[in-house]
Amino acid sequence: MIRRFASLPWSSIRVKLVLGLLSITVPLIALLLYNNNYSVRVIHNQVAMSNKALISIHMKQLDDQLSEVERHLTGLAFADFNLLTMGDWQASEDQYMMAKSGVSRLLTSDLIVYPYIDGFFVYSLPKRDMMEAYKLNIGYSELNALRQTMSEQILRLEDQPQHANSEWTVMRLNGENYIVRLLRSGELYIGAWVKSRTMLAPLSGMHTGETGAVLLVDGAGERLGGTRPLEDGGLDFTQGFQDYYLSGSHNDYLVVGETSRKGDFSLVSVSPDKQILENLPYLANAANFVIVVAIAMLLLSVWFLRKVLLLPLRKLMVGMRLIGEGNLNHQIEESPVPDEFQLVNRTFNQMITQIEELKIHVYEEQLSKQRAELKHLQLQINPHFFMNSLNILYNLAQVKRYELIQEMTMCLVHYFRYMFQSNHPLVQLKDELKHISNYLRIQEMRLPDRLRWEIQVPDYLQMTPIPPLILQTLVENTIKHAVQVDGPVVMSIEATLDTLADEPMVCLLIRDTGKGFTDEALDAIRDGKQITDENGAHIGLWNTRERLRLQFGERAWMECYNDDPQGAVVELMIPLRPDAESEEGNENVSIVDRG
Repeated sequence: MIRRFASLPWSSIRVKLVLGLLSITVPLIALLLYNNNYSVRVIHNQVAMSNKALISIHMKQLDDQLSEVERHLTGLAFADFNLLTMGDWQASEDQYMMAKSGVSRLLTSDLIVYPYIDGFFVYSLPKRDMMEAYKLNIGYSELNALRQTMSEQILRLEDQPQHANSEWTVMRLNGENYIVRLLRSGELYIGAWVKSRTMLAPLSGMHTGETGAVLLVDGAGERLGGTRPLEDGGLDFTQGFQDYYLSGSHNDYLVVGETSRKGDFSLVSVSPDKQILENLPYLANAANFVIVVAIAMLLLSVWFLRKVLLLPLRKLMVGMRLIGEGNLNHQIEESPVPDEFQLVNRTFNQMITQIEELKIHVYEEQLSKQRAELKHLQLQINPHFFMNSLNILYNLAQVKRYELIQEMTMCLVHYFRYMFQSNHPLVQLKDELKHISNYLRIQEMRLPDRLRWEIQVPDYLQMTPIPPLILQTLVENTIKHAVQVDGPVVMSIEATLDTLADEPMVCLLIRDTGKGFTDEALDAIRDGKQITDENGAHIGLWNTRERLRLQFGERAWMECYNDDPQGAVVELMIPLRPDAESEEGNENVSIVDRG
C-alpha cells in the first residue's frame, strides 16, 4: 500500500486538481462532522449527568436507609430483652414464646419506619427456630422457600467468624432476587431483606425512553431486576460506572450507574441513544445535508474534470508513452474534447506521421550499415587459417604422405568453397557442421595425438538457421588456447532444443578439456569487452557476440564459463525460427542451403 501511494504521480495535473478539490471539501466536511460529534457528546453528557444525579440521589437514600437498618438491628441485638431471651439456652419454652411474640410485634412496627425493607427475621440457634416480620407483598410459598434458604445460609455461617457476611449480599430464589443482611449476636442471627423490585419502585417513573429502564445489577454485571424488561442481550455492565458509556449489540444504549456503598450491587440507567438524539438541534440535520451535498459536488466535480480535462490528457500521455516505446502507428482518436485539445491532438498525429516516415528512412540506412558491419565481421575470420594450412601441406610433402596431402587438399577445397560463399546472413546448421568437420580434420592432421573431437547434433536440429562461420570462431579459439603439448584435448559440439522459453531456442554447447578461461577473461566477456593480454587483443568471442546481436538482437545470447573439473564451455542460444518477428512486416531473412 505504501509503495502504491509513493508511486502516485504527485507532480501531474490530475493529482494536483484532485488534491485541490479535496483540500477545499475535506476540511469543510471534517468541520461539519466534528460539529455533529460535538453536539452528540454534549447531549450525551447532559442526559448522562441528569440520569447520574437521579440515580446517585436514590442510591444515597437507599444506602442511608440500609445503614440505618443495620444500626437499628445492632441496637436491638444487644439491648432488647426479648431478643436476648430468644438467644438464651436456659430460657423455658414459655419464656421463649413470649419473647418471640414481643420481637414479632416490634419488628412489624419497624416495617412502617423503614419503607425500603420488605422483611425482618430472627433465627435462634438454641431452638433452631426462625421468626419473621414481613410485608404483604410476599406469598406463603415464597415465604417458606425464603425461610428454608435463610436457615441453610445461617447454618453455613454458624462456624465462621462473626464478621462474615458483613455487607448486604444478593440472594436468588425462584426467579426473585433479594438483598439480604445478616447480623450475629451471641446465639441469635438477626437480619433483613429487601426485594430488588422494591428498591427500584421509586425509580419506575424515571424517564428512560420507551425501550430503556433502570436496572439493579450485581458486581458481575448480572441483572437483578429492572423497571422494564430489556430485549437487548448485548448490554455490558462490567465497565464500571465512573463515567457514562454506550453499550448494547450496536452501541445503541447510553449506560450510567452508581454503585452502592453497602453491598456489591449497583443501580443502572439504560436509555436508548436513538431517543436521546431525537432532540438533536436542526443544525445537525442541516450539517448532514451540507455534507451530503459537498460529497455529491466533489464527485460531480471530479467526474467533470475527468471528462473535460483528465481523459484528454490521459490519451495524450498514453500516445506519448507509446511513441517513446517505439510504436509509431498510434494515432489519437478524434473525440468531442475542448478546442485546445483538438488542436493538440491534430498536431500530435501529424508529428507522429512525419516521425514514422523519417524513422523508415533511418531504419533503411541502419539495415545497410548492419549488413556492412556483418560482412566486415565475417571477413575478420578468414585470414586466420591460411598460414597454418600452407604449413601443414608443406610438412606432409616433406614426409611424402601423398594420401594425407590429397585428403588435406580436399578438406581445404571444401573449406575455402564454404568461406567464399559465406556472404549470406544465415546458413543451415548441417552445412556449418560439415564445414567444422573439414576444419577439425585439418587441425587433427596438424596436431596429431593432441586433439580429439566429436559432434552430437540430433537430426531434427540439422536445419536450424545460424550465422555462417560462427562455430568456427569458437573452435579456432579452443584450438588456439586449449590445445597444449602436454596432453590431448577433447572438444565436443552438442545441440539441444529448449522449449520452455518464450520461443523455441536451440542451445549450442562447445566444450573442451583444456585449462578453461581465466577470471579476467570471464569478467571481460560478461562486460561485453574484448579480451586483452600481453599478446594483444583477442576479438574472437567478442566478434561472435556482436554477430549474434546484429543478426538476432536480444533474442540470442552467448554465455561463457568453466566446466567441472576443468575446461571451457561456450553456450550459444539461438532462436529456432529466426524469421518469427519478420512475419509481421519486416524483411525476410534469407537462409542458404549448401547441401
